[in-house]
Amino acid sequence: MSGSKQNVESASTCYAASFDKGHLALPPSKKYLVLTCMDARIDPAQAFGIELGDAHVIRNAGASAVDALRSIIISQQLLGTDEIVLVKHTGCGMLTFENADAYQIVRKKLGQAATEELHERKLDFLPFPELERAVAEDVDFLKRSQLVPDSVALSGWVYEVETGQTRRVV
Repeated sequence: MSGSKQNVESASTCYAASFDKGHLALPPSKKYLVLTCMDARIDPAQAFGIELGDAHVIRNAGASAVDALRSIIISQQLLGTDEIVLVKHTGCGMLTFENADAYQIVRKKLGQAATEELHERKLDFLPFPELERAVAEDVDFLKRSQLVPDSVALSGWVYEVETGQTRRVV
């Protein structure tokens, strides 16, 4: 068994031994969701004060609202959230490349068939060149979407991986 699998198994055993939150309701108690990056340097619960059961946390590469829209709709329409807190971060890998670069890496590492599949799927890796502008654009995307009601409170933030501080952009 790999080290990761062993870690999951042993951590799960320890966690379950004192787990007492099985009674929590399915909808998040504080009725909000946090959309943030999948970056391993971000601990949303610690950084943003989220207790188990408080909020939905959606993570993807770059905290993309476009990529998260399916989960946002489910969170709001099926589970009652009424606020979105979007948090991108400094030092994000999505600032370091363009789609053409990603396609080239896939071709080099996975071959022509994989590259053809990217083209067939018209996959956009959704990189962005400027952090604060990307936050504002994603919040604007959500505001303009008919799939996000006008009543939903929206805010956009930048988490600084260097300091642990979070600052509001919009």
